Parts: sequence; C-alpha cells; structure tokens
Amino acid sequence: MVKIFIDGKQVEAKDGSTILKAAEEAGIQIPHLCYHPAFAPEGSCRMCMVEIEGLPKLELSCSTLVREGLKISTTSPRVIEARKSVLEFLLAEHPLDCPICDKAGECKLQDYYEEYGFFESQFKEEKEKKSKKVRIGKNLILDQERCVLCTRCVRFLREITKSEELGVFERGVRSVVDIYEKDLIENNYSGNLVDLCPGGAITDVDFRFKTRTWFLRSKESICPLCSRGCNIFIQYHPGFPRFELPKRVYRIKPRENPEVNGFWICDQGRYGYSYLDENRLFEIVQNGERKQEEQGIVKEIAEKIRRMRYANRLKRVAVILNCWLSNEELFLAKKIFCESLKLEKVFFVDPPLGKGDDYLLTEDRSPNRRGAKEIGFSYKPLDFNALQTEVELLVVFGPFLTENFILAEIKSVLDKIETKILFTFKKNDFLRFFETVLPTAHIAEKEGSLVNVEGKVQIFNQALEPRGKSLPEWKILLDLAKEMSIDFNYYRQFSSPQDIRREMAKEIPFFENMK
Repeated sequence: MVKIFIDGKQVEAKDGSTILKAAEEAGIQIPHLCYHPAFAPEGSCRMCMVEIEGLPKLELSCSTLVREGLKISTTSPRVIEARKSVLEFLLAEHPLDCPICDKAGECKLQDYYEEYGFFESQFKEEKEKKSKKVRIGKNLILDQERCVLCTRCVRFLREITKSEELGVFERGVRSVVDIYEKDLIENNYSGNLVDLCPGGAITDVDFRFKTRTWFLRSKESICPLCSRGCNIFIQYHPGFPRFELPKRVYRIKPRENPEVNGFWICDQGRYGYSYLDENRLFEIVQNGERKQEEQGIVKEIAEKIRRMRYANRLKRVAVILNCWLSNEELFLAKKIFCESLKLEKVFFVDPPLGKGDDYLLTEDRSPNRRGAKEIGFSYKPLDFNALQTEVELLVVFGPFLTENFILAEIKSVLDKIETKILFTFKKNDFLRFFETVLPTAHIAEKEGSLVNVEGKVQIFNQALEPRGKSLPEWKILLDLAKEMSIDFNYYRQFSSPQDIRREMAKEIPFFENMK
C-alpha cells in the first residue's frame, strides 16, 4: 500500500493501482468516458485528467500509476477548464437530440455537461454529416453522429468476445465506428455494447422508444435462464394511475459480480425476460372455476394425502419437482415428500438442455440443479411408465412438462390418474388436464437462494410484487406440511426463507457458511 493525497485527503492505495482506481475506492469520482475496468486504459477521451504537484502538465488518471506521496488535485481551476474544453470539443459535432435519445437520463455526456458545461457553443463551421440508424446487429442500432469514439465497443468485441465485428474507420474528423463489410454483430453478448456506450450512439432495438429511463425502477435479482446464475438488475415500470402499460419489465441489465459473471450477461438473459410477464397465471382454478382462497385448496390437498397415509397408500402418490425452485423450497420438499412421507415417486422435470458457450451461458437451462444435488436429491428424471402404474394422486410443480413431452402423451398419462394438482407460474395448454391449478410466484417475485454451476450459493431478494393470487412455493409447502400435521413443531418454526436457510445451515454442511 502507498499513501497519496487526493484533493487534500490522505488515501491509501494498492501498489500498482491507477489514480482513477484509487480515487474511486476512496469515494472520489473522476469523470471518464473511455475508461472501463474490464479493459486496459485507452486514454482517448481526456476527461479524466488531473493535476499532480511537481509535474508541468495535466496527467491522465486512468493510466497514471500511484506513487508514494503523490499530491493530486481533481478539482483545480486548470483541471476544470480542461474538462470544459474537452466537453466542448466532444459536443461540437454532437446532435441535439437528447429529447428523443434512449440514453437520456443516464447519459454521461449529459451528466458531465451539467457539472462542467453550460457554456455557449463557439462552433461556427458546418457540422460533419454521419450515418444515423445504422443496423449493426440483431438488436443494435448505431447513430454515428452521437459517437464520441471512446472505442469501448471495439475493445469489448476484441478482448471479451474476440469476434472483432467493429472497428474505427477513416481518420480525423471523419473517424467513425462501423461494422466490417456490413457483417452484423451476431455473438451471444452483443447487448453489452448498449451498456458500454456512454453517450447513446448504440441503442437497443428491444428498448428503443418504449419508455424513458427515469420512469424505471431497478431491483437486484439473479437470472434463472441457465445454471450460471448471472447477477442482474430488473428494470420495471411501476405504472401510471390512469392507464395500463403494455408490460411491467422493460429491461434487464448486468450487475457486477467478479465471482460469477464479471460485468456482463449473455443476450439470452438480457432479452429472454418475457417469462416475467407473458402468459402468467394469476388465478386459482379448480374444476374449471376460479377460486378466491389458496388456504382452502391446500387443506383439501393435505386431507387427501393424510387419508392416503393412514390407509397405507402413499405408494400411489407421485410428485414432480423442478430446479427453478429455490434451495429453501427444495429443502422443504425433500423434508415433506422424501423424509416425512417417504414417497418413492419423486421426479424432476426441467427445461431441456440448450446450447452453451465457452463463457457465461451453460447448457443447463435450470438455475438450481446443483442446489438440488447438495440438498440430497438423487434427481430422477420423470418416468411416464412409473406414473401409469398405481398412481392416484399427482402433485406437479412447474410448467415444464410441455417443454419435454407432447400434449397427447401428457394427456394419455394424466387421464389415468384420479387427482392431479398443478403449481405453476405460467399458463399453457396442459392446465386443463388438472383438477386444481394454483399460481406461484416467479424467482423475481420471491426471496431465497440458488446454487450455480460452480457451487456458489447466491441469496436473492424479492424484486417484483407477486400479482393476483400468486404465492411462493416455500409458503405453499409450509402450509401443506402444517395442514397434514406431520412434525408440526418442526415446520411451525419457519415463517420466512431466512428461517429455512438457518435450518439448512445446521443440517447440511454445504450450506453452513451461507450469509
């Protein structure tokens, strides 16, 4: 560690760290456009210049390493004047389309102009005309007039995806970022270019002109679309009082976690968020009729299982689980169905394997298969033959049967089962095969924890409010256990996922260090 002084404040910085990084860790913000911690310093935007005592000219804080005793000023008159001059240069050719730009409200150029600008333009010459609305990828639109040539996008495609679809063409005032020979950007991480762009030059077709960023609220969550468990922000619109919006969630953005996904997410996690709002089930349905209360339905289910237990017919009960359930829910399911009831027919049905890559996206399309294994499940895939023999009661969690089997096959098996109950967050064609269907909350609508493919336990909080009659499965399972009166004293100690997590830490060594 070395001691330096920034704006008169003594700061301890790691040896080999840059001034910019040391300042950020000390809570001192230095403006920058081209710098990003994932890349080597570029130094092209010149916004991060600082004054160092004893040196004749201003230095770039993004590339200058700290040394013992450095005295640095980030707010001296020379520094402020330099930033104003750089901004004037960057904005000389910039179009005045902030009112229609999707980046408005989170644009670095806007922020820095408000802080250092408010100057009148001295630009008298005719502005350079550059291309607008250039399609550079399936979900990407490029406006070359807005580009400040920070080259973040170029460096991302060169250093992270190693696909190099973008480059800087021409020289001087005619320099532009563009694709090579009109080959579109088609890699699985192209959406990250929108996040990287500091000034709205690259915009997202999926988000373009849908809403304004200042209307959105952002909550932390975990992406469930593969076993990586990337950390994300779910950005949703709380709505207006007088009219209904077409959707609730408008955007998914990556949340930095060096141990899981770094700074990025794949395009599947970014654009595949329709599961949050589309085809959702919000009502309880029993024998084709809507019901108001979940508690009465759970009592009926518990009573049927209790009667079968007393009649020694639990061999005729089958349960289908899935790995979109949280650790807490899988823990309760194992306690109830495998240990208390000792059911033999406990199966899993998850989304089919997909195509992975060598970076973040994995083949496994379930977020918690590793968690099910650590909790102690043997993970038996569904065997339809087992359901066709002596099954009177079937309890299904999740909507994934239709993703693995055709409807006719599902119907032929379910028609032979007397009582069928489904807990699901999604509407689909096979709901009509069940006497009782209860809506459940999605991962984003509840709290709990997941274990990713590398064995990292990640705790998540509720990001969205459950809609309609949707309930988290942990609450349904607790109600079911209490109504069945199996080890009532054990289950009544749980009133939240935190309580269940504490018990898991006591009983399962893998989870003992969960925070």
